[in-house]
Amino acid sequence: MSQEPAPRRDFLRYVGTLAAMSTPAIAGAAEKDKVTFPPIETKTEKPEKTEPPGDPWNERVGIAIVGVGRISVNEMLPAFAQSKHTKPVALVSGDRAKALKIARQYNIPESAVLDYKDYDRLAQMPEVQGVYIALPNSMHAEYTIRAAKAGKHVLCEKPMANTVAECESMIAACKTARRKLMIAYRRQYSPLDRALVKMIREKKLGELREFVSVNSQNMADPQHWRMKRALAGGGPLPDVGLYCISQARFLSGEEPVEVTGHTWSTPGDARFKEVEESCQFTLRFPSGFMATCSTGYSSHKSQMYRLNGSSAWAEMSPAYAYEGNRLRVSRVEQGREQGAELHIEEGNQFAKELDHFAQCVRKDREPHTPGEEGLQDQRIIAAIYESARSGRPVKLAPPGKTRGPEPEEQG
Repeated sequence: MSQEPAPRRDFLRYVGTLAAMSTPAIAGAAEKDKVTFPPIETKTEKPEKTEPPGDPWNERVGIAIVGVGRISVNEMLPAFAQSKHTKPVALVSGDRAKALKIARQYNIPESAVLDYKDYDRLAQMPEVQGVYIALPNSMHAEYTIRAAKAGKHVLCEKPMANTVAECESMIAACKTARRKLMIAYRRQYSPLDRALVKMIREKKLGELREFVSVNSQNMADPQHWRMKRALAGGGPLPDVGLYCISQARFLSGEEPVEVTGHTWSTPGDARFKEVEESCQFTLRFPSGFMATCSTGYSSHKSQMYRLNGSSAWAEMSPAYAYEGNRLRVSRVEQGREQGAELHIEEGNQFAKELDHFAQCVRKDREPHTPGEEGLQDQRIIAAIYESARSGRPVKLAPPGKTRGPEPEEQG
C-alpha cells in the first residue's frame, strides 16, 4: 500500500494536533485538589478524562441572574454545574412564582429572589459580585447602568442594546463605576472557533478571501417580544444575523469599512408588522476580504458558514448552535483534496464565558469581549439598516480597539 504524500500527512497531522491541544487548562485550580486514577485499560484504548477541579463553592464569584426566560433557564443556569469559578446566588424576575421554583432548584434563598422594582437592593448584597442580564434588548442599557451604580460587574447578553447611544452609555457607566462590562459572545470562547482562529493566524488557509454565512429560524408568535421593534430594536438582523457579523470580524481580525444591506417583509404577514422578515448584507474589509450573509425569521433553521482562503477553506455546519457544531477544513495538495473534520470538544459555551468573566473580576482584567465589542456590532447593524433604507452602501469609520486580551482558558 502506498504511503500518503508528505504534504497530506503534514496537514492531517496539524489538524490532529489542534484537536489534541483543545482541552483548556483551568486557571486557578489548585494542583493539590486534582483527582487522578490509575489506568485500567490498555494503551490501545482512548484514555479516560477526569475533569479538572473547580474552586471551592465559598470561593466562587456569585452571579445574579436578571431575567428568567428561556436562555437563563435552559442554558445559563444549568451551565453553572460545569463552571469552575462561578455560582448562582440571586434571581431577578417579574414573575416571583416562577423565580421561586427556579431558586429552589439551585439552592438560592427566597430572600435573594428580587422583583425588578427591588433591583437596586443588589447594592446591599455582597454575595452578588456580578450580574448576568438576559432581558429584552431594550432593557439592557437600563439594567447595566443600574448594576454598575450598585457596584456590580456586568455580563450582558447580545445584542448589547438597541442603539449606539445606549451602548455608549453602558460603557461610560461601567467605566465610571470601575466595574467590568462583558458582552456574552460565547462563540469567541469556544475551543472549536479558537482552533480555527489559530489556523488562520498561522496562515493554514492562506490569505482570507471571503466569508459566506446563513443564520435563520422560523418564528411563530407575532406577539413575542422579538417581533416588537421597541423591545428588540429590529428583527433577525440584531438577533441571529449578529452572529454572522461577529464571526466575520472575529475570524478575520479586521473591521469592515463599508456595508450594504437589503431587508424584506412579506405584505400581510402578521409576524412582520414592525420588524423585518429577512436581511441580506455584505461587509467589505480593508484587505479586500468580503462577508456575504443572510438572516431571517421565516425559513427553516439554518446555521452555517464557509470561510474561503487562498489555499484552503473551512466550513462550520451546523454553526452558532449551543452544541453540535461541526468544523471541516479542506485543501488540495498534489492534485488530491485533503479534508478533515476537527473533532474538538466544545464543552459548555455558557460555562466558558462565565469562567472568563469570573477570572476578569478576580484579576481585574479587561474581558476579551468588552462593551466596545458590542458597540462595534451595533454600529454595523445601524449601518446595514441605513443602507437598506437608502439603497446605497454605507461607509464605516475605524472603531479603534474592540477586544480585550485573549482568554486564559483557551485551546
